[in-house]
Amino acid sequence: MASRNRIARRALSSWSQCPNKVLPRAAAASFHTTAAPATDGVFRGLTDTRVRMPWIEAFHKQQKGQMTGDMEDAPEERDLTPKKMTDSYHRVVLPLGQDPWLSDTYINSSGHIRLGTLLMDLDALSGIIVYKHTGPGVTTVTAALDRVTLAHPLTEICDLEYSGQVTYASGRSSVEITCRVAKARAEGEPSKPEDVLLTCTFTMVALDPKTKKPVNIPKLEYSTPEEERIYKAGEAKSIAKKETLKASLLQTEPNDPESALIHRIWLRQLAYHDPNNSLRQPKNVVAMSKTQLSTAAIMQPQYRNRHQTMIFGGFHLKQTFELAFCCAASFAHARPTFISADPCTFRNPVPVGSVLYLTATVAYTDPPLLEEDGSEPHQAESDQPMTRVHVRVDSKVRDVEHGVAKPTGQFNYTFSVPKDLKVLPHTYEEYMMYIDAKRRVKLGDAQRKQEEMTSFGKRRCSEGSVDLME
Repeated sequence: MASRNRIARRALSSWSQCPNKVLPRAAAASFHTTAAPATDGVFRGLTDTRVRMPWIEAFHKQQKGQMTGDMEDAPEERDLTPKKMTDSYHRVVLPLGQDPWLSDTYINSSGHIRLGTLLMDLDALSGIIVYKHTGPGVTTVTAALDRVTLAHPLTEICDLEYSGQVTYASGRSSVEITCRVAKARAEGEPSKPEDVLLTCTFTMVALDPKTKKPVNIPKLEYSTPEEERIYKAGEAKSIAKKETLKASLLQTEPNDPESALIHRIWLRQLAYHDPNNSLRQPKNVVAMSKTQLSTAAIMQPQYRNRHQTMIFGGFHLKQTFELAFCCAASFAHARPTFISADPCTFRNPVPVGSVLYLTATVAYTDPPLLEEDGSEPHQAESDQPMTRVHVRVDSKVRDVEHGVAKPTGQFNYTFSVPKDLKVLPHTYEEYMMYIDAKRRVKLGDAQRKQEEMTSFGKRRCSEGSVDLME
């Protein structure tokens, strides 16, 4: 196709220099030919099972108040028989190593994997998996994404394996799906722990296609001790989510140490601008308001989901991640390295044709400006400074007539940058964002330590078993 296009361009160039000539038939055919893209935003292997409908057809159906999804042939009575974990398992290989042109979609200008694009693919994967569990007759939407942490950075461009399955479903409307990205091994070759790039968990909710109200789905059954462990972990995570909501600043005001920290930072801010005080704001301390980056974009049909009139949740994730990356880069004037993404919840859908507004803000830096006891933290290695930058992205949607704005979610990403930088809040709203981000970073550190201890314990048990066998 590329060679045909080159021939067409040469033919057109020659023809343009010769007036009163007729365009050659071969050149005209090539001129009107559009090469099929390698992907349409999501890897083609994750879209083959979707029911395709031209946007104009979906638009006319929407205008007439007709259903636009793939549920029109839904059975009158749904099968709610419990399902096994293996029933929903799905695996797809992304052939980055085999197809250099495919890498145009997945590799950034520095030769690294674009994480936002992977998140978009994983959301599509979870959509395939959830329908294997629920069966027909429901509409499913992405409700939340749990913490995402890179397990092992990818240092080479190779084929990647996407895989996942349902890991928790109580029989009510929500279902937990765990997805994994790993280096793809040759057929029959066992995978290794260091092959895993990342693991994440999506929460999907099943709705009635007509009423849009939650409906029950098949309960998940486990049949092995390992499946039971996974199921119980999902159950505990579901309970923990509810407890985490109670710790939100919308529910719980800052505690005494946090209030004292706010007061100390405020006093430091006053000292910076007091002409009678010799203390001045250092160049590496940046006002939070100066870190913001905002975008506004109309949502086009190309990124609609399988229900045809709403934007795909994975595209939403990709947009927030890439804006957060740009925000961290603008703040640091250095290339950020992704560390983790905090759990996030999709609060409202984003319709095709609406305007999506995103605002990214550096909400917290570690080491911070001041510790809770008022002391000034220092870099572990002054000659090689490293700062964790926590970026919050607030998302809202309006229709094109700019009616009432609806929040669509809050997304939090943490990066590291090779600089010694600190963010300084000024307003009450910024202080609340600062404390919220501080809580998130602290919780993430605690979870990571717990995972490391659990992993270490498993290795010790494994080594002990080997010793006993010997």
